[in-house]
Amino acid sequence: MLRTTASARRKAPRAVTAPPTLPALAPIAATASLRDRAYAALKRMITDADIYAHPEEIRLDEKQLSAALGVSRTPIREAMTLLEQEGFLRTEPRRGIFIVRKTKREIIEMIQMWAALESMAARLATTSATDAEIAGLRRLFDEFRTEAPADHLEEYSDANIAFHQAIMRLSKSPLMTRTTDNLFVHVRAIRKMTISQKDRAARSIADHMRIIDALEKRDTELAERLVRQHSLDLATHVERYCDFLD
Repeated sequence: MLRTTASARRKAPRAVTAPPTLPALAPIAATASLRDRAYAALKRMITDADIYAHPEEIRLDEKQLSAALGVSRTPIREAMTLLEQEGFLRTEPRRGIFIVRKTKREIIEMIQMWAALESMAARLATTSATDAEIAGLRRLFDEFRTEAPADHLEEYSDANIAFHQAIMRLSKSPLMTRTTDNLFVHVRAIRKMTISQKDRAARSIADHMRIIDALEKRDTELAERLVRQHSLDLATHVERYCDFLD
């Protein structure tokens, strides 16, 4: 469903054993809003893709996407136009359409923005979230109480990402959640890729437990500060160790 090409901007690409892949697509139902359904399907695919796990950029094939979704190329083109306007895709003349990869500086700025928004979400959650909703955050990490996160990185990575999405939802602010949608694609990809580096998984779960404690105690200032620092620590890690983004 895709072809790849080496990124011209990468100075020192990492060694890889396999080309990048995209999540599978399922055919969508024929309705009057095929463009909207194609848009939603393609955006989910881009969100779930490991954009930074390989040095190659991911090129989308319009014909293959059309076949996978079971629709004509017209709604695919319309959906791609919307995704390009939102900054998820870019078109290169005579080369094709690619999923956008950010530079290291852009990633750091996105994480810093995420830190500001998520810390405010945590602040709001201390007054708007129910006890049951906050308790749900602990359940995300139940299996890691006896098992080290490093021993189950794939599962922990999923729980880690779900945790940060949940903090946003607990703010009960639809506008804040929508505002982070475009950031989430890249911040998620970087969180997933870096969770195995420099013992970040163990430090991450310790941070999460402290954040949950602060939310349970309805300690607004502490919850806000812990969440902000947690994301800023990721920005520092990217600055120090993610040279492949240059």
